[in-house]
Amino acid sequence: MPYVNIKITREGHVTAAQKKALIAGVTQLIGDVLHKNTKSLVVTIDEVDMDNWGIGGVPVTEIRKAAAKAAKEAEKARKEAEKAAAKAEKEAARAKSKAKKKAAKEEKQKK
Repeated sequence: MPYVNIKITREGHVTAAQKKALIAGVTQLIGDVLHKNTKSLVVTIDEVDMDNWGIGGVPVTEIRKAAAKAAKEAEKARKEAEKAAAKAEKEAARAKSKAKKKAAKEEKQKK
């Protein structure tokens, strides 16, 4: 009798319907791949607190905090870059307008 244990973090707030779909999908997969009787297949899902789940020696809660901070900093940098680009566009438009006016004035003085 095959036994499959799925471990997920609690952060995703997995619904009962999603768990049901996981159980059905894994059961079908094991039946198809291993040609096992799905009637005797056991599937369990364990939800683990993020503080009890670590990757590379770091709890997932710390990894998520660092990722959120990095995303916030990246968004701030993106907004600053957009402001700088808009400012540069305005300055370029002003310079172009000024150059046109100067050229028109010089053309007028030639005549």
